[in-house]
Amino acid sequence: MVTLQDIEAAQQRIADSIHRTPCPRSEHFKDLTDCSALYFKLENLQLTGAFKERGALNTLLSLSPEEKARGVIAASAGNHAQGLAYHAGRRGVSSIIVMPERTPIIKVTRTRSYGAQVVLHGANFDEAFAEAVRLQERDNRVFVHPFNDPRVIAGQGSIGLELLEQCPQMDFVLVPVGGGGLISGVACALKETNPRIKIIGVQASSIASMKASVDAGALTEVASGTTIADGIAVKRPGDYTFGMIQRYVDDILTVDEEEIANAILLLLEREKTVSEGAGAVGLAALINGKLPAARGRKVVVLLSGGNIDVNLVSRIIERGLVKGGRLVRLIVRMPDRPGMLARLTAEIAQQGANVVEIYHNRAFSKAGLGEVAVEVTLETRGRPHIEELMGSLGQKGWQVVEET
Repeated sequence: MVTLQDIEAAQQRIADSIHRTPCPRSEHFKDLTDCSALYFKLENLQLTGAFKERGALNTLLSLSPEEKARGVIAASAGNHAQGLAYHAGRRGVSSIIVMPERTPIIKVTRTRSYGAQVVLHGANFDEAFAEAVRLQERDNRVFVHPFNDPRVIAGQGSIGLELLEQCPQMDFVLVPVGGGGLISGVACALKETNPRIKIIGVQASSIASMKASVDAGALTEVASGTTIADGIAVKRPGDYTFGMIQRYVDDILTVDEEEIANAILLLLEREKTVSEGAGAVGLAALINGKLPAARGRKVVVLLSGGNIDVNLVSRIIERGLVKGGRLVRLIVRMPDRPGMLARLTAEIAQQGANVVEIYHNRAFSKAGLGEVAVEVTLETRGRPHIEELMGSLGQKGWQVVEET
């Protein structure tokens, strides 16, 4: 077990090289949560974009000169890779990072830019991990585990010590969970200091290995799952972390992909904060009513990282706009006569919607002879606006269907 003293020592060890991230109170989610106060611990503002460099640096600073000379190796979906590569490079320690082949390109590029040798291998973290173990045995490097290492756990626990100073009156802390290194350290720091604080872990429902393990009372491996929260996509948690979570964590919740994507969009839109999928799961759980006990309480949501691929951000924004009724595609069946398309666009303009894309379909539609199906993608003001628009078009005698 990692102790509070281990975490305090790690905090002193890494203090000169790690950013003490802010934990501001949010005023933008009052309509979506019933918390008396909501705070975001912004670990996405670390130099490498995530909390992982805390544990990586604590491990590096704990190595002997002989171990540093051998170099380090790790497997990572991206954030541990960047944290280890950056701080190893600054200290002249050679590093090899094995990453899954589908790791977002931004994480791969940045890891290489910090001086690490990157090896892309496998479809997921577990396959990359197996390759890293093989290379470690071949090259006799020091293996730095992304979560199942007491030195890593102690480093991540420094976040908990910061929270005790920044939000001493907090009632709940929501923490992303993959392998469990982050929540183990944070929970130990908080519970050993103030046991009344409730620690809630949050996982992606498609690969919730820690929740399955806690529910079963034993380490449990789950099937591989696809999630935009790639930073917490771990099939089997660690034995160090599992024991600490059993001791310190009050509950583990799960959220689905739509809930995570919506949380990312809301953070971007309301907080002007970029979060990766793993970082947004805590907010996703809160705004979707997964933690009723937080009503009227002071809650901290830990945003663990912000290293998200811009292409994914674009897709999330588009899907979020559709879900929120601000982007809609309508199929309008109308007579195939001159001037009808102009009448349609004029009516859309009259109703205050904006045409993004329009497709005039004769041959490949279910419209009858003498009719045409017009597919139109529109920017709107929301669901009530869509209903008003469809009603207006229907009054013209046109058949209108929303494509979902």
